[in-house]
Amino acid sequence: MKNTFTIAFLLVSGLTFAQTETTNELDRNYSSRTFFLYNNTLRMINQQGDKAFDELIKDIEKLKIVWVSKTEKNFGAEQYKKLIASYKAEDFEEIMTTRYEGKNLNAYIKEKNGDTKGVVITADDGQNVLVMDIVGKVALNKITSLFSTVDGSSDIGQKIKGLMNKEKQ
Repeated sequence: MKNTFTIAFLLVSGLTFAQTETTNELDRNYSSRTFFLYNNTLRMINQQGDKAFDELIKDIEKLKIVWVSKTEKNFGAEQYKKLIASYKAEDFEEIMTTRYEGKNLNAYIKEKNGDTKGVVITADDGQNVLVMDIVGKVALNKITSLFSTVDGSSDIGQKIKGLMNKEKQ
């Protein structure tokens, strides 16, 4: 009985922290760079004690960042359309489309019974595609702030980019 409970607990735990299959497939087939951040890692990066950043990440359990160089990986408009269609097939709904510092930024949300289960943010600057697959939630009016922070326009973003560059070497 104890073993059954342990196995069931591990399976349920694994399901709660699972990224989308679409992001995993993108990572397998096209990834130039992939990086995982958990809530405690995000808080640890915040060495300046930025309260706004702590508020921004408070409901994020896990963040998977997949960066694809479109020229290196032959990832064009057709592949991008398939990527978005795959997210929609996983019951993600588009909630935002905008331009941000020369990038096309799109956000998708997956909800179950009114509770946010995940958020996916895609950014395309013409040269690269960046996907942020979030297990948990982020305030919808803070999506561009999260992207801006991770994209490197802050001290925290520079630390994340530094870690990502270290992983690539």
